[in-house]
Amino acid sequence: MTPKTAPSKYQSSRTSNNCLVLKLGGELLEKPADVTRIARGVARLSQKSHVVLVHGGGKEIDYGLKRAGIQKLQVDGLRITDARTLEVVVAVLSGTINTRLVAAVKKAGAKPVGLTGADADVATLKRAAAHKTTRGKLVKLGFVGVPVKNSTSTLLTSLLAEGYTPIVACIGTSQSGQLLNVNADTLAAHLAITLKARRLIIAGSTEGVLDDDGQTIGQINCREAARLIRLGTVKAGMVAKLQACRTALDGGVPESLIVNGYKEKIERFLATEKGLRKGRSTQVLP
Repeated sequence: MTPKTAPSKYQSSRTSNNCLVLKLGGELLEKPADVTRIARGVARLSQKSHVVLVHGGGKEIDYGLKRAGIQKLQVDGLRITDARTLEVVVAVLSGTINTRLVAAVKKAGAKPVGLTGADADVATLKRAAAHKTTRGKLVKLGFVGVPVKNSTSTLLTSLLAEGYTPIVACIGTSQSGQLLNVNADTLAAHLAITLKARRLIIAGSTEGVLDDDGQTIGQINCREAARLIRLGTVKAGMVAKLQACRTALDGGVPESLIVNGYKEKIERFLATEKGLRKGRSTQVLP
């Protein structure tokens, strides 16, 4: 008689339609204590939900560029990426940060798999068109991609079905095999749509969307978000976050949240998906 296998520490009660995409800003992954608490929350969340993590690494990329003597260039929260910058981006995201996060989530008891969008067409990209800034200027972004619509998610779906937690660095390839940098918010929204996720959570260092008085807006619809962007009230990285939330909502994802990964007890929220404090997060509505 074959003995029964004891349940694992994080035995899952997940269903096939229960998927959540969590984007982690690179600033949340720099200090060991922050990585540990987030990893614990992710491990607990993986008990009840399929989870896909997408991470950036802005500040550490900036450090890498500075060490290499390469100037940082950005517009509306999007990185302008030349060939030398791309080498640093790939090294930092797929090497240092991704491996660090995978190790922490594994230690917390889950089954993480480190990936980039380049792996098995997790994120097939095309070169981004020149970006029209909030002031109407066209700027070429270099080796920057945007996800190709109607792409598949075979690898991620297979990993999730087997109880793994994919952790995806925001790099992808074109159909010709050219590595491209992709904004992490943009990639997270794309994967949320592709996987038919029930929720997109974008966690960073900001307290959601701020109004003209600097107060957090608890809920905002896409029309009002567009107005704040047009008026310049919302700037830099928050522009990309709001645009990602709108893309996800337009693509059928029921809910999008922008949360403060520092001031929220993010590990508790990830474990329960409850308890966000008023004034520290924004729910984006259609």
